[in-house]
Amino acid sequence: MNTTEIFLIAMLLIFVAPYLVWRLGRTDYFAPLVVVQIIMGILLGPGILGAVYPEYHRFVFNPDVVKTLNGIAWWGVMLFVMLAGIELDLKKVWQHRRESVTTAGLSLGVPLMFGCGAALLLLAYEGWIGPKGANWQFMLGIGMACAVTALPVLVLLMEKLDILRQPMGQRILRYASLDDVAIWGVLALIMLDWERVGRQLGFLLAFGVLTPLFRRLMLRLPAQDRWYVALIWLIACSLGADWAGLHYMVGAFLAGVVMDADWFEQDKLDGLFKNVLLVLMPVFFLSTGLRTKWDVGSYPVFFVAGLLLLASVGGKLAGAYIAGRALGWKKGEASIIGWLLQTKGLIEIIFANILLDKQIITSETFTALLLMAVASTMLTIPIVHPKLSRVQNRGLVEQASS
Repeated sequence: MNTTEIFLIAMLLIFVAPYLVWRLGRTDYFAPLVVVQIIMGILLGPGILGAVYPEYHRFVFNPDVVKTLNGIAWWGVMLFVMLAGIELDLKKVWQHRRESVTTAGLSLGVPLMFGCGAALLLLAYEGWIGPKGANWQFMLGIGMACAVTALPVLVLLMEKLDILRQPMGQRILRYASLDDVAIWGVLALIMLDWERVGRQLGFLLAFGVLTPLFRRLMLRLPAQDRWYVALIWLIACSLGADWAGLHYMVGAFLAGVVMDADWFEQDKLDGLFKNVLLVLMPVFFLSTGLRTKWDVGSYPVFFVAGLLLLASVGGKLAGAYIAGRALGWKKGEASIIGWLLQTKGLIEIIFANILLDKQIITSETFTALLLMAVASTMLTIPIVHPKLSRVQNRGLVEQASS
């Protein structure tokens, strides 16, 4: 068989396997299709399929096919991260700045400290820090991976819970948006390459100069041209960031965050987001799964994944609880907000991919972070749904009694 035919076999596996598991297994309550795709990416990787059927795995996922899949995955994740940047509404954050900054700061800072503590434990053992990672980069990277909130996946889960357009859903979006800005800022700090600091400062200076010009241009363009120019801007920013050593995903996020959602029709933005998730992101999940690596029966990876999950969930819940006490939230709100903000999903996987690309973490650490991301996302709906029902029922009773 030629490379094209083998590539199409790989694409069939990417799209057929997750869909059948999701639809026939009726997993939507605890594992939406996005989560199933991530899990199937792991199962199709060398740790599972490669261990059980090594010859078939080498045949289907040969170097030529993997290179092609990686190209599609890069483009898909660039679009996805840009859209996440566009979704941020910093104007609303400013209107509710005291509550937003307090909650976002605690929900980011507490799990960050917990994650840094877990990373400090891992530094005592070989095989977790990458060959090019400094101790501070490793600790900050693991800490931030535990503090990440997956904004796009959070939106999907809140839609499922029917709270996205409600006041609580909008509050959670503000907290997650602020955390997103901080996360990419810290990532840029971790990626700072002192040997290439001139390039990085040059990129940031050029970005600061060109952004106002780009914004003025977008305002003057007709609506149909803005989409095309936005893609050119995305590619240019991603290229510049990667050339400077900051990673192309940092550039993609910066490209999106300086764009206003009202430049585009909201229904078309939503449609593009859903189409990227449908058409391109399954390839990214598979290419991510191909990078997972552990020996069958290698218990330390699962132990570390559990440790990181504990740091992530415990930190988010503790941060939300402290914020709730400080801001006087109603009973039960802190738990719901904490559980929703601990959702990791795709953004944590993107973050871990960057750390692995820069050799700050090893493939074993990456696998532990990937397992933690899957577990945290799968826990969200089953735990939040009954809590949310109790809070809503309590609110109805209070309204009736008043």
